[in-house]
Amino acid sequence: MSDKIKQSEVNSAAWAACDTFRGVVDPAQYKDYILVMLFLKYISDVWSDHYEKYKKEYGDDEVRIRRRLERERFVVPMAELKDPQTGEVQDRFLADFYSLYERRNQPNIGELINIILDAIEEANKTKLEGVFRNIDFNSEANLGKTKDRNTRLKHMLEDFHKPQLNMSPSRVSEDVIGNTYIYLIERFASDAGKKAGEFYTPHKVSELLAQLVRPKAGDRICDPACGSGGLLVEAAREIGGRDFALFGMESNGSTWALARMNMFLHGMDSARIEWCNTLTNPALVENDRLMKFNVVVANPPFSLDKWGAEDAEHDRFNRYWRGVPPKSKGDYAFISHMVEAALEKEGRVAVVAPHGVLFRSGAEGRIRQKLIEDNLLDMVIGLPANLFPTTSIPVAILVFDRSREKGGTNEKRRDVVFVDASRDYQSGKNHNALLEEHIKKIVDACKARKDIDKYAHVATFEEIRDNDFNLNIPRYVDTFEEEEGIDVAAVEKEIEQLEAELVEVRAKMKTYLKELGV
Repeated sequence: MSDKIKQSEVNSAAWAACDTFRGVVDPAQYKDYILVMLFLKYISDVWSDHYEKYKKEYGDDEVRIRRRLERERFVVPMAELKDPQTGEVQDRFLADFYSLYERRNQPNIGELINIILDAIEEANKTKLEGVFRNIDFNSEANLGKTKDRNTRLKHMLEDFHKPQLNMSPSRVSEDVIGNTYIYLIERFASDAGKKAGEFYTPHKVSELLAQLVRPKAGDRICDPACGSGGLLVEAAREIGGRDFALFGMESNGSTWALARMNMFLHGMDSARIEWCNTLTNPALVENDRLMKFNVVVANPPFSLDKWGAEDAEHDRFNRYWRGVPPKSKGDYAFISHMVEAALEKEGRVAVVAPHGVLFRSGAEGRIRQKLIEDNLLDMVIGLPANLFPTTSIPVAILVFDRSREKGGTNEKRRDVVFVDASRDYQSGKNHNALLEEHIKKIVDACKARKDIDKYAHVATFEEIRDNDFNLNIPRYVDTFEEEEGIDVAAVEKEIEQLEAELVEVRAKMKTYLKELGV
């Protein structure tokens, strides 16, 4: 009988460890403490497992054992507790989870956790520099006053000491640890509400994007708004094997740290995840030019206000040559960056965006028109409402293909596939969800590039041009169920008139607000 721990057991035990914080600490904050502790436990268990293995091999020869351990993927050093006044060493211990567990009743347990994390980061600078800098286990503001804080940390250490969370390689595969990390992030996102948008894309949406961009062996893959890194993981899984290179950028320091740990827990140590603002100061740069990628995927923040429009005209990477997006809506800023970061004549781009990017006029309309005239847009997919914890609105996926450019392998393709998948979902208590069957239906329709009644339509360039480059999906996919006695043409005309009036009202409202100084 195998002594391997099941995925469900690890997931349940890890989620139970959150009970210590639930109700007293914001989910958007306690996720960091739990995920960091999961990572520390993983490093500690691997180190302990390998120590025992080398001990059997070398007996009591601690020098040889230590030399072997120094070549480990992550080094676990010794840590010291020093007197803040004299600098005298008061305690010396291995910087691992088990040293903390032994000291779980100490009145300074929060300080001890911080010391151990600092020691691990220092000993693994190349990989872990900065990963723990935004987490403080001795924070009164986040974890309460000393007595309450110590109690919570003690309970957390006891929860992680359970046999179901023994992450030794002999008991748990690397896939299980990575899956548990993703499982926890999903659960945290459900609890965190709108704050979840900073770090989470629903797993099935990530799967769908990965399948739509068709990553292949040898590809360089980038997510310029990577959150905790789920989209990158799914794109890599779509390839299989290890022949790929992952890159990401994230502006939130805590979320960047989650992405780094996510990569490590999935065995993707070489992934380059940068902490930076993609729109104002991208860090994925080579020779003062944007790095280029075979695949670019992202679920960027929707309609980001104050994204940096004031400096966009003088952007040193010339990302906005098709036009500068409105300062109050950064959707096309991210899209412009992603298209420019994709390799010329071959790069593939998939982005999640609000439906407004499909039909809004002004600067966005001009950028959209230019992208279509440049023959870059390949697919537009409408998804169901209420898929995301951050918003209940339906969203769209836009797929761009630079192989459609002049000189690319698909330069003769001029059509665009429209898919209305808004009615295919599984209802949930708080959110709707995509199932495998829904993903397959979407991907199959995109591959076939054929009209499917009330689901998909392949639009010519001329058709899109005749619609004034408006990509609103109902203009191309007719899902209307006709009822007896209804004048469909009259209804459509009334809808178009109402939409036009709404645009006019919004424009007037904007003018009034400006005059009022609002």
